[in-house]
Amino acid sequence: MVETHARPRFGEPREPKNRANPGSRLASVIDLVAASHVRAAAFLLVCGLILFLPGFFNIPPIDRDEARFAQATKQMVESGDFVDIRFQDDVRYKKPVGIYWLQAAVVETASALGLPRAQLRIWLYRVPSLIGAIGAVLLTYWTALAFVTRRGAIFAGLIMCSSVLLGAEARLAKTDAMLLLTVVAAMGALARVYLSWQRGEDPERPPWSWPAIFWTALAGGILLKGPLILMFVALTIVTLAILDRSAAWLWRLRPVWGLMWMLVLVLPWFVAIFWRAGETFFTDSIGGDMLAKFAAQESHGAPPGLYLLLFWVTFWPGAALAGMAAPAVWRARREPGAQYLLAWLIPSWIVFELVLTKLPHYVLPLYPAIAILTVGALERRVLSRSWLMRGAAWWFVIPAGGSVIAVVGAIALTRQPVFLAWPFIAAALIFGLFAWWLYEDGRAERSLLNAVVSAMFLAMAVYGIVLPSLKPLFPSAEIARALRNVVCVGPKAAAAGFHEPSLVFMNGTSTLLTDGSGAADFLKQGSCRFALVEARSERGFAARAEAIGLRYNVATRIDGYNISQGRAISIAIFRSEGTE
Repeated sequence: MVETHARPRFGEPREPKNRANPGSRLASVIDLVAASHVRAAAFLLVCGLILFLPGFFNIPPIDRDEARFAQATKQMVESGDFVDIRFQDDVRYKKPVGIYWLQAAVVETASALGLPRAQLRIWLYRVPSLIGAIGAVLLTYWTALAFVTRRGAIFAGLIMCSSVLLGAEARLAKTDAMLLLTVVAAMGALARVYLSWQRGEDPERPPWSWPAIFWTALAGGILLKGPLILMFVALTIVTLAILDRSAAWLWRLRPVWGLMWMLVLVLPWFVAIFWRAGETFFTDSIGGDMLAKFAAQESHGAPPGLYLLLFWVTFWPGAALAGMAAPAVWRARREPGAQYLLAWLIPSWIVFELVLTKLPHYVLPLYPAIAILTVGALERRVLSRSWLMRGAAWWFVIPAGGSVIAVVGAIALTRQPVFLAWPFIAAALIFGLFAWWLYEDGRAERSLLNAVVSAMFLAMAVYGIVLPSLKPLFPSAEIARALRNVVCVGPKAAAAGFHEPSLVFMNGTSTLLTDGSGAADFLKQGSCRFALVEARSERGFAARAEAIGLRYNVATRIDGYNISQGRAISIAIFRSEGTE
C-alpha cells in the first residue's frame, strides 16, 4: 500500500494528519473521533464503559484480596476511624490508606444519597477501580500524544482499554487500577519533560503543569501502594541518564518544590498512622509485604519468564500486534521516544521477572508503554512481515478458548449451558475471525478494531452473563441470602472451616471465625444465632454439641466451590433450637 504520510520518529512533535482510509467502517469511526481531543476522549470513555461495566454490578465479592479491601473499608465507615486499617480485630497494614479513603468516599456518598444497604453493595467499593481504569485509558491517550499522532493515541487507548488484565482489574475493589492511573500520569508528564529536553526546547518560563502532574501523581501512588511507583520512575530516570550520559533535564521537574508538595500530600497520614501504631505499619508494609515478595509470598512463587508467557493472554488483543512490532521497536531503540518507552518498560519488567512472588497484575503499569510502542510501529507501517504475522491467529484463539472454558465451566458447576451468553460468544468469535483473516500489515488497524469489538462481546458474555450465573463459586453470597430470610431480628453467625473474607463482608464484621467446637459454643449462647459449619468441621461441631447438651436444627446446606483453596465445599447452616 502506498504511504500517504511521512514516517514519523518516536518523540517528534505531533500534528494530526490525514491518513488513507483503511477501507473499513470501523476505521471510519476512528477518522470521525480523531477530529478533536474531546471526541477522542468521549469515544474512549464509551469504549471503557462497554468493556468494564458487564458484570460490574452483579458479580459477588471475590476472595480474597477484593473482599479484604472492601471489608477493611466497611469497618472504616462503621467505626468512623479513617486512619487505622483493620480486618475485624486484626490490623491490615500491607498497603497505605489511599484506596480505603476512595472506597469510603463512594460508600458514604451513596449512603448520603439514600441508597439502602450501601455498605453491603460490593459494586460501590469497585467504583474507584472503574474510575482508575477509565482514567488510565484516557491518560494513556494523553501520554501517547507525546509520541504518535492523535489517531495513533486513540489506538493506544483502545489497546489498553480492551486488554484482558485491565478489564479484570476494573471490576475488582483493590488498588491496581488506581495505581495504574497514577503511574501513567507520572510517566506521561515525565515523558513530556524528557522529550522537550531532547528536542532542545529551552523555554524562558518552563510550564508548571508537567511537574505538578508528576509530583501529584507520585504522591497519589505512594498513598495507594507505597513506594512501588517510585521504582517505575527511578528505574526509568536512571536508565535514561546512563544512555544519555546526562540527567540535566530533571531540573525541569522543579524537584525542590515538587518534593515539598509531595511530602505535604503524603506525610499527614503517615505521621498519623505512626502516632497510632508506631513502627508496626512500616514493619508490616515494607518488611512483611514488599520485601517479602522477593521470596515466594503466599504460595505465589514462580520462575522468571512467567510474565512473558502471561502477556499473550493478559494483553490480548494488543499482544498479537505487540509481537509483530517488537523487531521495529528494537531497531528504533535509540530514537528519543522509543528510548524513553523502553526505559519505562524493560528495567521494571526485569525486576518483576526476578522477584519470586508473581501475580499477573504486577506488570500492569508497564502495559501503556507497550501499547504506545506498538502503535508507533503501526503508524510507521513497519510491523513484521515474517513468521510473526502468524500471531494474527491469536485474535481468534483467545475468544475461542475463553468461550469454551466459560461454557464448559458453567455446565460443570451449574449443569446449565448459559444459552443467553451464546449469541455474544458467537459475535466475539466472528469478529475475532475477521481480525485474523483480514490481517495484513497495511490493514492492521482494521484487524485491531475487529479484535477490540470481539473483546467487547467476550466481556459481555463472560463477565456479564457467565460469571454471575456461577453461584457455586460464591458461597458467601448464598449464605448471606439464607440469613436474610430468617425470622429473628439481628442474626449472629459463627463460621467453622470456611473463613473467607467475603463471608465477613456479606454477613457482618462481628462474624466469628472459629472451629467446629467454637461454633457449637457460640450457638449455645442464645437465640437468633447460626453456625456455618463446613463438612470437614462437622465432626468437631457434633462432638462439642453433644458434650454441652446443645440442641440444634439444620436450616439449610449450601454446596459450592472455594476458589481460594481450589476445592469443593459443603456448608451446613445450623441454628439453635427454637430459632426460625
